[in-house]
Amino acid sequence: MTIDTLPPSGIDRLLAIMARLRDPKTGCPWDIEQSFASIAPYTLEEAHEVADAIDRQAWPELKGELGDLLFQTVYHSQMASEAGHFSFAEVVETISDKMIARHPHVFGDQSRDKTAEQQTKDWEAQKAAERGAARTLDGVAHSLPALTRALKLQNRAARVGFDWPSTGEVLDKLVEEAREVVEARDSLTHDALTEEIGDLFFVMANLARHLKVDPEAALRAANQKFTRRFARIEDWLAETGRKPADSDLVEMDTLWNRAKAEDKSR
Repeated sequence: MTIDTLPPSGIDRLLAIMARLRDPKTGCPWDIEQSFASIAPYTLEEAHEVADAIDRQAWPELKGELGDLLFQTVYHSQMASEAGHFSFAEVVETISDKMIARHPHVFGDQSRDKTAEQQTKDWEAQKAAERGAARTLDGVAHSLPALTRALKLQNRAARVGFDWPSTGEVLDKLVEEAREVVEARDSLTHDALTEEIGDLFFVMANLARHLKVDPEAALRAANQKFTRRFARIEDWLAETGRKPADSDLVEMDTLWNRAKAEDKSR
């Protein structure tokens, strides 16, 4: 197959490109060697790049990032087809059937007169029914970002009644876990201290959940804020021909407060 014989447009063109890349005789040597395991990290990376473009409201970039993510689905589907597992068409059919089944208020006879909160509960109930006799926490992907996975685990547990009744109890637990970290820093092994830090993060995720804040989004925003303010420190130091390594903590802290004030004045 040459470029002239590819379908002219649409998903069929992308599927044909992928099949050609994986062709054992005429394809790309790198693509031919790949497996589900070797491609999975790229899939995660592309999903993060989609989220990043959305965070930055970089809409022209988002078009390309969504294409990259779609290509990952096509890539896995091609490898699955080669192994006799399933085809891309079956992937499309499966998600289509799932969306219809999970939206009886749109495609069925259920009333659409529901709040978004009630629709979310119905969605989760449908997912639970699909899981059948599986354990409550089964199916929460281990490869999710840790904060996101913590949130999903806590939501699952909360749906069966395992949850603090109010934010107050979560704050009390947060203080308790922070105190344990302080007490343990000089007495515990590194592994034990790591466990205590993990407990603290887990309670932080729970606090965010009770306050209806996405902890992953909150931390991303904090990372962006830190990056922006530190860049201003570098800019101001550069005006005097210096870099951060040529400064000291006192000066950089002063410049940090200046950057913080600049942020708040916008």
